[in-house]
Amino acid sequence: MNETVQSKQTVGFQTEITQLLKLMIHSLYSNKEIFLRELISNAADAAEKLRFQALSDESLLEGDSELKIRVDYDPEARTVTVRDNGVGMTRQEVMENIGTIARSGTRRFFESLTGDEAKDSQLIGQFGVGFYSSFIVADRVTLETRKAGVPAEEGVRWESAGEGDYTIESVTQPERGTAVTLHLRPDEDEFLQGFRLQEIVKKFSDHIPLPIVMRKEGPEGSKEEAEEVVNRASALWTRSREDISAEDYEAFYKHVAHDFEAPLAYLHSRVEGTTEYTLLLYLPRRAPFDLWDREPRHGVKLYVRRVFIMEDPKLLPRYLRFVRGVIDSDSLPLNVSREILQENRTLDRIRAGAVKKVLGQLEDLAKNDAEKYQTFWAAFGPVLKEGVIEDSKNRDRVAKLLRFASTGDDSEGQNVSLQDYVARMQEGQEKIYYLVADSYQAAKNSPHLEILKQKGIEVLLLWDPVDEWLVGHLSEFEGTPLQSVAQGDLDLGKLADEGEDKAHELVEQGFADTLAKIKQVFGDKVADVKLSRRLTDSPACLVLEDNALSRRMESILKASGQPVFSASKPVFELNPKHPLVKRLQDAPEQQRFEDLAWLLYDQAVLAEGGQLEDPASFVGRFNRLLQDTLTAAK
Repeated sequence: MNETVQSKQTVGFQTEITQLLKLMIHSLYSNKEIFLRELISNAADAAEKLRFQALSDESLLEGDSELKIRVDYDPEARTVTVRDNGVGMTRQEVMENIGTIARSGTRRFFESLTGDEAKDSQLIGQFGVGFYSSFIVADRVTLETRKAGVPAEEGVRWESAGEGDYTIESVTQPERGTAVTLHLRPDEDEFLQGFRLQEIVKKFSDHIPLPIVMRKEGPEGSKEEAEEVVNRASALWTRSREDISAEDYEAFYKHVAHDFEAPLAYLHSRVEGTTEYTLLLYLPRRAPFDLWDREPRHGVKLYVRRVFIMEDPKLLPRYLRFVRGVIDSDSLPLNVSREILQENRTLDRIRAGAVKKVLGQLEDLAKNDAEKYQTFWAAFGPVLKEGVIEDSKNRDRVAKLLRFASTGDDSEGQNVSLQDYVARMQEGQEKIYYLVADSYQAAKNSPHLEILKQKGIEVLLLWDPVDEWLVGHLSEFEGTPLQSVAQGDLDLGKLADEGEDKAHELVEQGFADTLAKIKQVFGDKVADVKLSRRLTDSPACLVLEDNALSRRMESILKASGQPVFSASKPVFELNPKHPLVKRLQDAPEQQRFEDLAWLLYDQAVLAEGGQLEDPASFVGRFNRLLQDTLTAAK
């Protein structure tokens, strides 16, 4: 290329990039050939972006509307080049896209690295850093690019040997688009053979809806000037399902999702009628790095009559943001934009149909392939729970797909559906009982479960952060109400023992003075002090009043900047059969009474996984009581 060097500079990579390059060079040799797939995939994305932008500004095509990808190799120079005539990049875009990696997921990415070759290669795909796979086979990579619509002298050259820094300079580049040239390592001769490169293209990129061209090889490998298209260059989703192999579906998923691992499941459907569209949607096997970002950048790609329009995570509801794939419609205008996307009725129908299909796919997995569904749930269960909150129209369908841990299941896994629970409810049981805690262990060992365990009543155990919102929007399931065992009075309905109720009332009368005295000690710290119907072994527990915010919910709201107008006060419940509680009734001297009351309160906080507001006071009270006990024992 002709070039005019301007403002060349050397820039250090982020620390994370340096680590990533070392990983690429030293850990992923078993996946060498995927570098070509990643570069071709990036080139296809660049061409699709230009095609969309040219719908509103044809001048961006610069007289060249034939979009394609070219793969070339030079055995003498030991280079492989992937070139596209797509949208290209500015200098700033090069520094942002190549000099950094997905910033929001950087820490999680490196925390996930294990040194295990297979797992690490899967992570590379999840974190969208496929460009760096070039360094698996190259000891130097050069990228030359010019943004469509800008002057030729605003081209950019980026180069790095993968050793901690890169150079970037302005060059004169007549052609728009991007060319990535790999200077191969001495032991990578296989990628300097045309038939080997064609083999990789057909294996991984046959479905790319753009022509991928290479020079024809003459007899005995001699090169000719003529070019040939080495892929089918047809949109996979437009073909009949009978003509598409499982390998084709898998390869297309890896392209569209930039994932190294095969999908968990997929659906391919053509919908005809007043609104016509095709769906090719995939369920990933693992969660992508940006799953919990407030503004995820990836989602389903929208095409109109095979013209790429946009990739938008809002094409499907937020609770299905993990879905990848393509929606192609014949019923939308080519000039559809983000503003129209928010209002277009046709797209609303397409979106509703896509949601119906995805939920149907999940229902099929849950019914016919429990192992696969558990894999899905482990990766995306907390996200799917958001559907109960967000999608009132499909709330019942989503509720049936939920899975929970349970006191009726000894494993920590979330295997129990609401239908399973209802099917094995005790005779006379009128409610679905659940407990929300900070962790599985806190839920499993909660004192709130004691009377229910004694009576053999199953309780669902919840601990995901979203669960507080979930149960707030899921008040019943198929006519059976849900009740927290840690809020309000524990109503066992027909399962309650009338004799126990009468005995409890008599005991409560005998404890009236003690309860009043404890309430005086606590002041406005608690809403009430009463004897418990839940406890059989523990001395005390804290119970929220009906509809009160839990401590965890208050913390979540405060952390997100939302106002908490009034902190909820718990009800302090005591087990009258426990020796420590009986000791309170014996009316010890005031200091010891207060110490013991507060100690029971703090223990109740710790038992539910909470944190003490004043640990030092807790230690002081504990030491005083311990000292008195030791003194009395002498």
